[in-house]
Amino acid sequence: MSTTHEHQQHTDHSSMDHDHDHSGHSGMDHSMHMGNLKPKFFISLVLTIPIILMSPMMGMDLPFQFQFAGSEWIVLILATILFFYGGQPFLQGAKMELSSKEPAMMTLISLGITVAYIYSLYAFVMNNFVPQADHVMDFFWELATLIVIMLLGHWVEMNAVSNAGSALEEMAQLLPNTAHIVDDNGDTKDISLQEVQEGQHVLIKAGEKIPTDGTVLKGTTSVNEAMVTGEAKDVEKEQKDTVIGGSVNGSGTITVEVTGTGESGYLSQVMTLVENAQNEKSRVETLSDKVAKWLFYVALAAGILAFIGWLITSDLSTAFERMVTVLIIACPHALGLAIPLVIARSTSLGAKNGLLLQNREALETAKSADVILMDKTGTLTEGNFAVNDYRSFSDDYTADQVLTYISALEQNSNHPLALGILNKAEELSLDIPEASDVDNLPGVGLKGTVNGKNIKVASVSYLNKQSIDYDKNNFDELSKQGNSVSFLLIDEQNIGLVAQGDQIKPSAKSMIQSLKDQDIEPVMLTGDNQQVAQAVAKELGIDDVHAELMPEDKEKMVKDYRDNGQVVMMVGDGVNDAPSLARADIGIAIGAGTDVAIDSADVILVKSDPSDIMHFLTLAKRTQRKMVQNIWWGAGYNIVAIPLAAGVLAPIGIILSPAVGAIVMSLSTIIVAINAMLLKID
Repeated sequence: MSTTHEHQQHTDHSSMDHDHDHSGHSGMDHSMHMGNLKPKFFISLVLTIPIILMSPMMGMDLPFQFQFAGSEWIVLILATILFFYGGQPFLQGAKMELSSKEPAMMTLISLGITVAYIYSLYAFVMNNFVPQADHVMDFFWELATLIVIMLLGHWVEMNAVSNAGSALEEMAQLLPNTAHIVDDNGDTKDISLQEVQEGQHVLIKAGEKIPTDGTVLKGTTSVNEAMVTGEAKDVEKEQKDTVIGGSVNGSGTITVEVTGTGESGYLSQVMTLVENAQNEKSRVETLSDKVAKWLFYVALAAGILAFIGWLITSDLSTAFERMVTVLIIACPHALGLAIPLVIARSTSLGAKNGLLLQNREALETAKSADVILMDKTGTLTEGNFAVNDYRSFSDDYTADQVLTYISALEQNSNHPLALGILNKAEELSLDIPEASDVDNLPGVGLKGTVNGKNIKVASVSYLNKQSIDYDKNNFDELSKQGNSVSFLLIDEQNIGLVAQGDQIKPSAKSMIQSLKDQDIEPVMLTGDNQQVAQAVAKELGIDDVHAELMPEDKEKMVKDYRDNGQVVMMVGDGVNDAPSLARADIGIAIGAGTDVAIDSADVILVKSDPSDIMHFLTLAKRTQRKMVQNIWWGAGYNIVAIPLAAGVLAPIGIILSPAVGAIVMSLSTIIVAINAMLLKID
């Protein structure tokens, strides 16, 4: 935010077009949720058990196995059902991948089970209908175990993702089940929270959870918003103040007009951010898909070469067997699981620590950040302004009248500058007139009509551009003291000013030093005047300062840095920061629940604490490390497994069977799941 007062421009969140990518990971079918996978796994397991008991593994009869007349037909029927039922998720996923010409995890798995099934059908026909043919080894045992292991792995994955997403459930539990509705006669009745509508009046008793977003109509109280915003201190609430659904009422009883419920409520918006962050596709996942795609081509090539090689050195049956083995071994299930689990865990950790990840690509991009551009007011400073000076330059108006006119334009705003002015007017018991035709002037301030006069509240940059006279020495003196100065114009005449001071946030200075220690250059951008900006920057240790900026100026600066090849982080909290937040490689919004936080930023700092920027960078760095580790765990074993499956070491008696490969693959899946869950933020 800035002294330009662009806070007056409000946007109806319900009308916003959230153009985010909600596509799931192309290597996984996210429709395979827990409710479908669990029965599919257990039914497939029931089908698999008799196949294991009646079908030899790689031609070897194990002690617990048995065959009888017609058992091979039972195995064929059960394997066919298993292939089409248990293998359906993988076949469907492969169809989607191939239709988009992007073969990945599902294509590899489907290739393995399809080849195993078709080859086993061939073996069944040869063994039962072709007289005097050599016995051909089937892969029904391997087919069944592979499908069950893959389903089990996906069940583990979905379970892990579900656990990682428990932050959503915790947020949902912040809201009560019912609300006390007050009708026009003043009578109260309890209704389900789902039935509450905007505009209704809700009674909230002492100690109760606040059911919806709203504006206080009657009563005073203190509200604990820690569970929602992360702020530990109680917030005093009185008439016209806003409350957030999910926070806890203190000792007072208040009546609130509902302004947001259901999808329009603050808590619902926060939950949507978390859910979107878990569902969106990140660049590293694209990398894992590329790894799987190349693995598909490598496996296909290795399988064909193995077939040709064994056909030359042995026979057709052995050649088919080796090719099937290669294709089964290459199934990279763990790779498909590697990145999503890390992202889910990272998203959950972030949410629990006041970091809402709206765009998961920010986690990857953060490691390359070169510069961080930061808005001043509300980001580096508290934004709680107090009037330090106000004066009149005209004999026709007193200083109190100057403050009164400015208050008239500001009285419907909740901007920190406006609140400081209104608090001063209340302290002086000034009678504030009604203002009409109030409108925001982007990059300038406000305009409106008060007592029939054309009024403007403007920044010094507007006076300079319009060549309106003012006392520069007086302005410089106030600015050097760290004040934000706004001028009152009546019919474009400079009538007076109000000067307000802000306080630097306690954690801001140490955060700036930490950024420098990581070779990330801090830059301050503000719509405030140069003197105030320099005073704050000097205190914080920021060398690069740009003041009196319009929204388009901030966006242009972000673009210029990016055009110079630098990776840019932008931190802001106001509507005037929205263009630059959207333009930056990583947009970070201070303060959740605002329009800009919902619509423009990649990361939301719920606690409005600058030090959380460092927590985000730490989380991003550790997340990236886990991603790389899991990619190696998920696909690295193929470096050894594929050549062994192809029979490279067959001359010395070492051949990797599909069953052993499936076990190795299963172990790698478990490893990546455990490795992801070990991710921590501190």
